[in-house]
Amino acid sequence: MHHRNLVLIAAALLLHACAAPPPPSSSTPAPGRNTQPPSPPPAAPAVPPAASTSPAPEPIPEPVPGIADRADVRAFIGEMSRKHGFSPAELARAFDQTAIQPAILDAMAKPYEAKPWYAYRKLFLTEKRIQGGREFMAKYAQALSRAESRYGVSPEIIAAIIGVESSYGQKPGKYKVMDSLSTLAFAYPKRAGFFRSELEQFLLLCRDEGMDYLAPVGSYAGAMGMPQFMPSSYRKLAADGDGDGHRDIWTNPADAIASVARYFSANGWRTGEPIATPARISGNAAGMASKNPKLSHSLNELVSLGVEPVDSIPGNYKAGLVALEGETGPDYWIAFHNFGTIMRYNHSPLYAMAAYELSRELAVGRGRE
Repeated sequence: MHHRNLVLIAAALLLHACAAPPPPSSSTPAPGRNTQPPSPPPAAPAVPPAASTSPAPEPIPEPVPGIADRADVRAFIGEMSRKHGFSPAELARAFDQTAIQPAILDAMAKPYEAKPWYAYRKLFLTEKRIQGGREFMAKYAQALSRAESRYGVSPEIIAAIIGVESSYGQKPGKYKVMDSLSTLAFAYPKRAGFFRSELEQFLLLCRDEGMDYLAPVGSYAGAMGMPQFMPSSYRKLAADGDGDGHRDIWTNPADAIASVARYFSANGWRTGEPIATPARISGNAAGMASKNPKLSHSLNELVSLGVEPVDSIPGNYKAGLVALEGETGPDYWIAFHNFGTIMRYNHSPLYAMAAYELSRELAVGRGRE
């Protein structure tokens, strides 16, 4: 009997031990206890970063406050209300979701056009851009033909402009236009007046076209769509290329094509006249060259002074001699009136020459080179 009681007591003690909660983990001391952590286990072998299969977490961007409370922005809102009848509250809501972008200011400080010609040229005269241009021209041949018939601008130069500006619509820009124009209007004193005017035109454009102020995207300078029109150019010269009653230069190639052609026509494009030709020089002719063409001579006068056009140019057009920085010395070109018209699109002679050279590549195989 005594032995059976001992067995029962032992069994009870065993059951109690099994039901008791486990002791607190040594790595998680109870609140209020100042215990030393246990010694760490032996370190596992280091794994090189390349062997990791989990991507590093992306940094969380800092919230960027809106700019509606800035004094200069409030003054601009008041001006837009008085001058154009905009709702101050509506504009304040838009500017409250608009940010000054330091990356835009950085980009303005390092424009592509500051590069030497030989480096700038390589950005745009690539096999990919040339092939893309030929495919673009084949796909939208009808729209290009309509634009040429209506405005007198060759398909090659229209396509080249769209190719240089946005890679045929593939790279129309990544910044909200409100951010771009506001950054440059209120934080870029060098050209604040120009960009303040473009911001005014942009708000009017959005109202005219029924667009959300915060929706359009474009370049760091506020240029928009496939042809990269500034808002003032859009309002004046964007065209409806397919007759659907809209001027969509972001996603409608027919509208973008017609808009570029209309821009050139309005800025003095002369149908059938040359743009530029490479030149060989002799004697003291190099002294007449400049980065910006001055059409102060006739072609025959330039020839008599030692400037020989590489291409055959029928006609005695007004012309100027351009020198661009090549890898082994100056590259000389004779520029004509239509070269100056391209510079109305972008004031850099490097830009005009890149667009022209790309257009020559696109003309190959079409009987127009």
